[in-house]
Amino acid sequence: MRSARRARGITQRELAGRLGRLQSYVSKVETGERRIDVVEYLHFMRAIEGEPFALLREIEGEYRVVRPPGARKRR
Repeated sequence: MRSARRARGITQRELAGRLGRLQSYVSKVETGERRIDVVEYLHFMRAIEGEPFALLREIEGEYRVVRPPGARKRR
């Protein structure tokens, strides 16, 4: 999420303002100290004008998420 934010040239402070949160919230989310739910994730991505599904696919590939037997990869 940090790289997605930085790629758009947005500071943590600026993003925090867009989210109505403190800068420390953004920092903790980006470092994994604070986990967020799917709704918070969508707010975060909207605030940086990012593509939520593209980032999820990137994360999935990075962590090699195990798929259940018979599950197909989405395109």
